[in-house]
Amino acid sequence: MRNPHSIAVVIGRWQLPHLAHLALIRKAFELADTVVVVIGSARRSRNPKNPFTAVERQAMLDSMLEDEQRARVRFLPVRDYYDDKRWVHAVQQGVQALAAREAAPRPDICLVGFNKNESSYYLDLFPNWRFVDSGSAMKVDGAALRDVFFSEGDFARVLAPYVHPGVIAYLQAWKALPEYRERLEEKKAVDAYRARYTGPCYLTADSVLEINGHVLLIRRGGNIGHGQWALPGGFVDPHETFYRAALRELSEETGYKPLRATMDAALQAQAVFDDPTRSPRGRLVTKAFHFRQALNRLPEVRGEDDAKEAVWWPVERLSEIEEELFEDHAVILDRFIPFMDVARTAAG
Repeated sequence: MRNPHSIAVVIGRWQLPHLAHLALIRKAFELADTVVVVIGSARRSRNPKNPFTAVERQAMLDSMLEDEQRARVRFLPVRDYYDDKRWVHAVQQGVQALAAREAAPRPDICLVGFNKNESSYYLDLFPNWRFVDSGSAMKVDGAALRDVFFSEGDFARVLAPYVHPGVIAYLQAWKALPEYRERLEEKKAVDAYRARYTGPCYLTADSVLEINGHVLLIRRGGNIGHGQWALPGGFVDPHETFYRAALRELSEETGYKPLRATMDAALQAQAVFDDPTRSPRGRLVTKAFHFRQALNRLPEVRGEDDAKEAVWWPVERLSEIEEELFEDHAVILDRFIPFMDVARTAAG
């Protein structure tokens, strides 16, 4: 065998692949016969921090590789779960499934990465895999590269020292799509939002209302998450508890105004979602409440306040809109109404 390992794993979000990423992947090719590139934050809705889908990121990564490398690389998209154990299980399960397909004679796996700061903590979550620290080929900030791309200037000239020509060509074609303008306008809205709301942390509340096998969703208006599906919810006012805020936002955004006693009886569970990266708008901590009712028919609802529309979406069809759910609302829904892994594949 030409390499000491059968499989080398590299993990990233690759939200605008750059030359430091390429150096990391090349190091993996030096160590293993097959390289598995894990594409994190798969099946997320688009936002300024995650503008590209997993398919688009795979295409950009592929554009940086040589033909011989393409024959040896496998891509593994993995969702965000905001649950380290569940995420590690998805990565390991996906890698093992790919290893089985390769019929690897040596089941040894190494993990290749660069331990740059606290955001690299995930590299310590795979103690059964040998870790190889690749070091840093160059200092580059992915967020800064995205800022350049989503600006009005000549991004290709500025990015050329840091980004592979194949990726730049892909970005030039992508910039001609309507999606680029939508993401640009959303980035401007998010930047304005962050300039206005400068507190270290903000509190929000959301409702997961389930009735007769359907869950109540709204379609967002405005420039942030425009057109994406979301749970009814919003900011907690200074005089409110999370629970009261959730009920108020439910009625304001959907027109559904049951008695407080009715909602108290319907409450099934509640949970806090506080991952620092859950929203590109800043540090937003939300508490979500799961209600379940059985009624003769679904109540009439309508989009109000900043919601374009409100609908009762069948629970059995939630997977169809996973990539259209705002920010981490897919994770919130899955916490109370599991649907992400119902039809699990090797891709996690």
